Amino acid sequence: MLIKRPDDIAASEITPRALFEDRRRFLLKAGAGVIAGAALWNGLPRAADAAPMKLSPLQASPFSISEEQTPYKAVTGYNNYYEFGTGKEDPAMNAGVLQTRPWTVRVEGLVGKPRTFDIDELLKLAPLEERIYRLRCVEAWSMVVPWVGFPLAALLKQVDPLGSAKYVEFVTHYDPKIMTRRQILDWPYTEGLRLDEAMHPLTILALGLYGEVLPNQNGAPVRLVVPWKYGFKSAKSIVAIRLHETQPATAWNKSAPQEYGFYSNVNPEVDHPRWSQATERRIGDFRKRPTLMFNGYAEQVASLYQGMDLRRQF
Repeated sequence: MLIKRPDDIAASEITPRALFEDRRRFLLKAGAGVIAGAALWNGLPRAADAAPMKLSPLQASPFSISEEQTPYKAVTGYNNYYEFGTGKEDPAMNAGVLQTRPWTVRVEGLVGKPRTFDIDELLKLAPLEERIYRLRCVEAWSMVVPWVGFPLAALLKQVDPLGSAKYVEFVTHYDPKIMTRRQILDWPYTEGLRLDEAMHPLTILALGLYGEVLPNQNGAPVRLVVPWKYGFKSAKSIVAIRLHETQPATAWNKSAPQEYGFYSNVNPEVDHPRWSQATERRIGDFRKRPTLMFNGYAEQVASLYQGMDLRRQF
């Protein structure tokens, strides 16, 4: 698809078929008692058992949509976070072992002022906004989530990106003592954006959802949210942000480049090799709906891709 610049405009969530089928076979064999026992990972409590903490004060965001929000239980109980299991329910059961304090995020690479931010510094870096965004997964399911965060641009401006910086890489936490050792992907999980995508006001660092701090299974304590891209672009539990001159390698693109491109913009006209992307199903809703170009954010972001063939540069 060729995108032309108009005159006046500015989710981890994929399950490969083999992994899904392995999970299904396991569930059929296991039985309810074994599944209940699987709620513990190394003997520690489920992430879902942790008491949520409120974030305040929050300000409303002009970028929010008015669609019905997905229930909190679904948002926090149906996740992709492969380091804590490949089933959708696994992260909520297993991520309680992740310790989110203390936590720091290094910002380095092609910047004039490299810096390490403590998580509490991030909470104070910019006013926290509640942004109601669509989240679209490659597997053709979607959610509407009230994220709490601030524009990634506010962080990047603190470190003075150099003129040679063209891309931003996100490196996530990986600890084999509490996370899977299976080589599902090349750990640690990495993602990337072009610098202009990273600086776009829709791109945020999220520290919470539904007015509360992020649950571990949703990427605590800090994650990326890029609402016009498929959900796996929104890296969870970030520990480093690096600016580069050249395009960084990303986890899913390295694993299956024919299926997952660097850009991964939501595009109903470009199918995944194993399924259509033309429709989607909102969690909790059995009817399908047409997939929107750029996940419904075309007015804000289409100009970023002027002249690009989005079938080839997918």
